[in-house]
Amino acid sequence: MAGPRVEKLITAIDVGSWKVSALIAGRQDDGSLIILGTGQRESRGVRRGFIADMERTEQAIRETVEQAEKVAGTNIESVWVSFSGGSLVSDVMPVDIDIHNRRIQQADVDELLGRAREGIDPDGRLVLHAQPTLYTIDTTDGVRNPVGLHAERLGVDIHVMQADGAPLANLETCVRSAYLNVEGIVAAPVATGLACLSDEERDLGVALVEMGAGVTNVSLFSGGMLVDLRSIPVGAADITDDIASAFGIRRSQAERMKCFYGSAMQSRRDFREMIEIAPANGGAESNDGRKVTRAELVGVICDRLGRLMKDVAAALESMGFQGPVARQVVLTGGGADLKGMADYAQTALGRAVRIGRPKGLAALPEAHSGPAFSTLAGIALHVASNPVDLRSIAPATQLVHRPGRSAWMQRLIAAFRANY
Repeated sequence: MAGPRVEKLITAIDVGSWKVSALIAGRQDDGSLIILGTGQRESRGVRRGFIADMERTEQAIRETVEQAEKVAGTNIESVWVSFSGGSLVSDVMPVDIDIHNRRIQQADVDELLGRAREGIDPDGRLVLHAQPTLYTIDTTDGVRNPVGLHAERLGVDIHVMQADGAPLANLETCVRSAYLNVEGIVAAPVATGLACLSDEERDLGVALVEMGAGVTNVSLFSGGMLVDLRSIPVGAADITDDIASAFGIRRSQAERMKCFYGSAMQSRRDFREMIEIAPANGGAESNDGRKVTRAELVGVICDRLGRLMKDVAAALESMGFQGPVARQVVLTGGGADLKGMADYAQTALGRAVRIGRPKGLAALPEAHSGPAFSTLAGIALHVASNPVDLRSIAPATQLVHRPGRSAWMQRLIAAFRANY
């Protein structure tokens, strides 16, 4: 018996401050996704989520996609791209209409969504997402399909994600310069939440902290949707820079020290364990083998993490993430790979913390299954789910033109000609 057949290719690109990664997935006829190819290159032109060098970013995108194409054995023309810059703005817009105590028809739902579409005010920004969530019937919320139910009023919450136009234009230009068509741009928190969070977590309420290289996005999910967002211009690359500055070494050496020896939690052994490092100039004196204790390295890391977690806690407080139900935090992104990160964040934030990894994808390589690739996997899941977007819905109101006598005669003649 033949297995599921791939009916559509989905290519996702995550352009981050530390790496550019690509993923080619196949949506099978049973609705599941299977990974066909992946690619990754160092990001050389992105700062804090924004394009700073278009030529180098374009080159990284082209090389990444070529690597993924080689693994997948296919050529692609169109891609979906993530955006994680600090200009992202998330808002929830409630809309409702009168039903007058009768059964809700599909036309009522269309009218509701049409009004919501007309009510979106970009305020000078570009709209990335305008998605209806669960419906509300009178005082009952959480309704997935209101058609056929009786109600006085019908409402819906619209999640609108916006961003400044210039950074999006720069990102799209880089991708198109690599001879790729941009199918759409997906906000990183939307994609990451889909990859890391369960439906129950998004419904009950959870905070998602995505610690990227240059930006840490703090997203709040409740009622099944993203309801608020804060961006902190600090990330895992700042830890690397602190290590390089503290010990006088190159960034590449500092990154290696962080990955192999770094930790967010100190232990007594750290004061006895020695790490050999070389000076940044790479001269002859580099053979002397200067050493530092692991405790010194962990101290530098924890100093930066302490300041970052204070900013995260302040962001959660400003979004109203408090009370007995506001206990769950999911930590993802490349910074979440640091040893002991979940324990440190749990102590610093006073909440239960778990590491979020991508799920829901078959044949995902082990190298791309960590929290650093949550956004990349989430883009593919978002596209495969075929979400409803108000921007693709035609306006609810249409002008009705009454034909004159000559137009009526022309239609009548055309009808006779068609019949004969």
